[in-house]
Amino acid sequence: MTRRISYDPLWRIIKEKNISKKDLWKQAHISASTCQKLRQNENVTTDTLKKICNVLNCNIEEVIELIEEG
Repeated sequence: MTRRISYDPLWRIIKEKNISKKDLWKQAHISASTCQKLRQNENVTTDTLKKICNVLNCNIEEVIELIEEG
């Protein structure tokens, strides 16, 4: 069984908290290349996830999920 990372929960929280992605990236001090990784559901560091969670006042498991493939 293979799983892939999905940041769909992150996009839902951003929408619920009415914060723009641009504002989140700016407040969390996240680079453009890391933003692109998030948009493409690629791996990012736990430090990046921690920064996002600090801005959104949430836990890591609220911004990421593993989806089964195939």
